[in-house]
Amino acid sequence: MRTPGCHTWSTAWSPDGSLFAWSCGHRIVKLIPWDKRKNRSQVLDTELGENYRSFDCGEIVWSLAFGSSSAERKPFSIEINFHHLHIINDMIMATGLTSGRIRIWDIKTGKLMSELVDHTKEILSLKFSPDGSLILVSASRDGSLKVWDMNDDGNMTKTLRCNGCSCFNSVAWSPNAKTIVAVGQNKTVAIFDMSDYKKPVLKNRLKGHHNNVLGCDFSPDGALIATASYDTRVLLFDAFTYDVLKEFCHAYPPPRLIYASGANDNYVRGVSFSQDGIHVATVCDDQYVRIWNIFDEFVPEKVFKVENALCCGYNASGSVLAVGTKQGTVSLLAAAPTVESLEHICRLVVRRNVANSSKVDFLQIPIKMKEFLKYHY
Repeated sequence: MRTPGCHTWSTAWSPDGSLFAWSCGHRIVKLIPWDKRKNRSQVLDTELGENYRSFDCGEIVWSLAFGSSSAERKPFSIEINFHHLHIINDMIMATGLTSGRIRIWDIKTGKLMSELVDHTKEILSLKFSPDGSLILVSASRDGSLKVWDMNDDGNMTKTLRCNGCSCFNSVAWSPNAKTIVAVGQNKTVAIFDMSDYKKPVLKNRLKGHHNNVLGCDFSPDGALIATASYDTRVLLFDAFTYDVLKEFCHAYPPPRLIYASGANDNYVRGVSFSQDGIHVATVCDDQYVRIWNIFDEFVPEKVFKVENALCCGYNASGSVLAVGTKQGTVSLLAAAPTVESLEHICRLVVRRNVANSSKVDFLQIPIKMKEFLKYHY
């Protein structure tokens, strides 16, 4: 799909996989329905149809997110009661703008529902909680994260900061909605406890990167965190012990520290976990999109040529990867069908229920199995 205009800073899939949206410059966000059964768009560029929708956001759009009162994975149930927003069980879209404003849109009508105002600079990332509570976290170039409660008319409940971080580039929720990871300037990778979203707590700052960090994502079982950096690498952390488990290099041989910590031609700008829990997609300034198997950190499984890629994101099923570029275009790459091993499927199930790696050690199972559950091999 091609749209004349500025950068596509953000793409977004709805939680149920039925909608796809992307920012395409000149204040415009475009949204199309997605046929999950056929795994393709329901409209064509030459014949957009009545289901196609375009939103004029009034400013350049840096970030997008879909929110729904239906939980993505339903870890627990929450009763949703709206006030003046009047959108019970309907999907909404949030857009982060240059001015620091966040606009909330009704997907069905295309009308502006609300505007959230407190940031002072560009909103670089937006993420709704996956539990259906419609708690929104925003990351901004003003060096702050803000927590918004759409169940309370969009009121801002908390502002979060990290010493030494003047800009947050990306934020991601854990699948159980109890933790967020936020990344930014000065090698920042911050973990916040969101068990009580009105009183978030900074749990830890992860070390390992040598330059600004641009992207982050959780694995579908919440056991792993992937972070992408200007230092040419993607690091895979244990989400609870905070150990670095894997390192995916985008420059060979791996650069020396003085090169990795400065300007180079291998900035890694985005990272996205597939729902299979095995594959990670990355976009790099060397004009390539790479698909990595997390158990092989040396050679990517697949490499695609995509010029000037800026961002990437898998759909809910992991069958399609969307890649946004500086030309206002989006490339949709089909993921090869895979059948994961029974061992890995069992690991996903166990880690969703025993999320903390430290608690795995207390399971009455062989040591080798514990190491497997902790992604040590």
